[in-house]
Amino acid sequence: MRVLITGAAGFLGQSLLSELAVQHLDWSLIAGDVRRINTQGLRPNIEPVPLDLGVAAQVNACVEQWRPDAIVHLAAVVNPPREMSAEKRHAIEVGGTRTLIEAARKNGVQQLIVTSSSVAYGFHRDNAEWIDENQPLRGHPTLAYACHKQEIEQLLADTRKRYPQLKQLILRPGTILGRRVHNPLSELFSRRSLLGVMGHPGRFTFVWDQDVVNVIRQGLERGSEGIYNLAGDGAISLREIAGLLGKPYRPWPAPLMRAGLGLLKPLGLSSFGPEQVDFLRYRPVLDNRRLKEEFGYQPRYSSREAFVAYLAARGLNN
Repeated sequence: MRVLITGAAGFLGQSLLSELAVQHLDWSLIAGDVRRINTQGLRPNIEPVPLDLGVAAQVNACVEQWRPDAIVHLAAVVNPPREMSAEKRHAIEVGGTRTLIEAARKNGVQQLIVTSSSVAYGFHRDNAEWIDENQPLRGHPTLAYACHKQEIEQLLADTRKRYPQLKQLILRPGTILGRRVHNPLSELFSRRSLLGVMGHPGRFTFVWDQDVVNVIRQGLERGSEGIYNLAGDGAISLREIAGLLGKPYRPWPAPLMRAGLGLLKPLGLSSFGPEQVDFLRYRPVLDNRRLKEEFGYQPRYSSREAFVAYLAARGLNN
């Protein structure tokens, strides 16, 4: 089987490449990324290729040349550089996915696996206590990443209606943790104290990176399709996270936090803006029943255990 992986130079892409290269020596793995992939020690069944999702001609040429049986679409702009415009980010994430879907359809790709995100559900006051895959995807008006994931999922839903022959496996992970993971939450956890929003527990559902890799590998092996939340069992609050970090937890009134972040971000004193208030108080908390009962996968770690393992891997545990 030939498998094209976008975002292959990212932490999740590298882990998936390593897993598949060892488990399936007879598979050809096309590792696509705009960043250079280190070829030192690269296994012979991995073929690194330049792939900029913001350049439609390059995406089309890649899929046409390699004609993969399956595509695993991991690429996303998680930590955009300051100089990247909103239009450029949208062109990469949403426009690039649209081009990839069309190229897959035209070139006979049989399966498309996409890592969406729990943020596609959005950060809303009336979010269900536990969100399953039947809940609506509402994004968030001021969080680009959430809006883009919502748009991408709408593209995928439209494609399922028009081209049902292209199997889709859509994965909606909670916050991914692992030994080499770096995401915006790393900054939140590294502060002297943890800030929360008064009156809201700020519950997180975490998933270990190897669990995500295992689900993708099994999805490829089985030719699976469907939509699944990816999260460990249970959830953990910001106060519990602060306790595990050995740091004070300081909940602020929402209006005060919003005003403070509105002043600090333009001055470059915070990477978080006023939108962080909804991010902390209305987090989507994932129900993983379908993953366990229908897909048949039991995550190795619960949400709490994943965070403890993350602290141990970073040498941060007390």
